[in-house]
Amino acid sequence: MVWVAIVMMLQVAWVVAAVLFLGRYYWAITVVLSLIGLSFVMYITQEWYNPAYKLAWSILILSVPILGTILYLFFGRGNTIIAERRKHRHIDEELHPLMEQPEGVAEELLRENPAVARQFSYLYRTAHYPAGRNGSTHYFSGGEEYFEELCGALNGAEHFIFLEYFIIERGYMWETILDILTEKAEKGVEVRLLYDDVGCIWLLPRNYPDFLEKRGIVCRRFNLLRPVMSAVFNNRDHRKIAVIDGHTAFCGGLNLADEYINRKERFGHWKDGGVVIRGEAVWNYTAMYLSMWNAIRHTDFDYGRYRVDFASGKQTRGERAVPGRPGYVLPYGDSPLDHECIGENVYLNILHNAKRYVYIYTPYLIIDQEMTVALELAAKSGVDIRIMTPHIPDKKLIFMLTRSYYARLLDAGVRIYEYLPGFLHTKAFVSDDELAAVGSINLDYRSLYLHFECGALLYRTEAVLELKEDFVRTMERETMEITPEFCRRRPLYERLLVSAMHLFEPLF
Repeated sequence: MVWVAIVMMLQVAWVVAAVLFLGRYYWAITVVLSLIGLSFVMYITQEWYNPAYKLAWSILILSVPILGTILYLFFGRGNTIIAERRKHRHIDEELHPLMEQPEGVAEELLRENPAVARQFSYLYRTAHYPAGRNGSTHYFSGGEEYFEELCGALNGAEHFIFLEYFIIERGYMWETILDILTEKAEKGVEVRLLYDDVGCIWLLPRNYPDFLEKRGIVCRRFNLLRPVMSAVFNNRDHRKIAVIDGHTAFCGGLNLADEYINRKERFGHWKDGGVVIRGEAVWNYTAMYLSMWNAIRHTDFDYGRYRVDFASGKQTRGERAVPGRPGYVLPYGDSPLDHECIGENVYLNILHNAKRYVYIYTPYLIIDQEMTVALELAAKSGVDIRIMTPHIPDKKLIFMLTRSYYARLLDAGVRIYEYLPGFLHTKAFVSDDELAAVGSINLDYRSLYLHFECGALLYRTEAVLELKEDFVRTMERETMEITPEFCRRRPLYERLLVSAMHLFEPLF
């Protein structure tokens, strides 16, 4: 915000100076600025970024060179500075030897479903996340149930608790969890908290980590916001992870704030979703957390002490059997530091391999050409594609952009529904009663290209059917289906505004 304000004033000052003082030098300076902007555009076109992202920055830089060039230097680069990349890569390399695939999993998956086996193989080979089996999963259709079970798991912790959330806001939900964490820390449980500094900038005081440290909770903030000094960082930690004792993990769209459990109403009824995972797959989340924690300040070297030995055959506290559907679970993370769009590729693979249906929960629908074509191709091929979005928005401009995609997708045969009671914050795909992805990853450019994100790929686990049943139940009882007539009734001012916004939507 500081830099945007400064740069906009510079652009205005240039225009004023051009009119009042520069006179005959105006065109010469304009040519120089345009050449500088053109050189940046040529550089951008050579980068790995999404083509729409390149186009948006190119238009901005060429239209207003001062504003566009400076903003690109601070916010436009698709990943953080070189030193940050090296630091994260070094931590990941330390963890790689511990991220081995359990023996026989790849062969079992290949026999059961070659398409799914390739999906799991992609995540293992590219992102070094192995699949887990012989555990259990449960899908939460609302924040209230998630909160209740999370508190129960925290109360049962005996060794360590790792929490990583984008947003934490003081209120009933957080204060309840904080009391549990304080009690556990007093009993010798290792408690760590990691939260995003920008996500909590208006919600927590700057000295909040000191307050937590006095309660025995070790706290770190991701990517501290330092006006001017930190403007180059445009990547945020959007993950929502809780790991208890290495055998239980929670993941999904829920942050730790009262609107997520409907203790506070902001945009009608808040519908969110997540999963709890028990078993050997939890190690992926433990490793993911330790990677982020040590990239901020390297303190851990013996990562293995946080790993549970499930091969010993011992029943871990909280683990339950899965009758008839042992399934496979692969928790995965996505990072803006590499050139691999893991989150989007998981979604694309689900669409490409679906045979009967794909049901999608998403709060935002701001999609690139690859995702648009994949949705259209699947629908035109006879796959039943259904998307559910909110009816009450949390951000009105983003909501307009979301609705602007409806008409094209409807023409291809995609069915779209809006959740009438309020805001839908769940991020999930489910397909063919077998495969699902649940996590923090939105269908927008920020989640897919700029943020640290996480999810869980589920194959033939109980959570897959629970997610499917929740979608169908919600669709039948609490939604309205969007029709072509609804799209044609959009006000003219909205269509004009959205047409302009489409040029810059990768920057939102």
